[in-house]
Amino acid sequence: MELNETSEVVAQGSAEERAEEQKLIRRMQMMMNMVMQVIAQDGSLTIDEAAQMIGDSRKAALAMFPGKELAYDLIWKPRFQRLMRERFRIM
Repeated sequence: MELNETSEVVAQGSAEERAEEQKLIRRMQMMMNMVMQVIAQDGSLTIDEAAQMIGDSRKAALAMFPGKELAYDLIWKPRFQRLMRERFRIM
């Protein structure tokens, strides 16, 4: 295989990897948004149930993106904390 052919194969593989990663990101965003919507809109949801949903969504996100705990803590954790404060009037 020549250098150009090798470069094309690598570029093609990385393009497919990027597309797969983008698909996973969209799936995770949809999941997190759905969890946030349920917590915000379901009046019968208890604080314990909401906390369990958040914990489960964290586990699912980290299963999709292993080793990305810091990213979760920086992006999603503050959003869920703010939502819980607003929804359940906690400090």
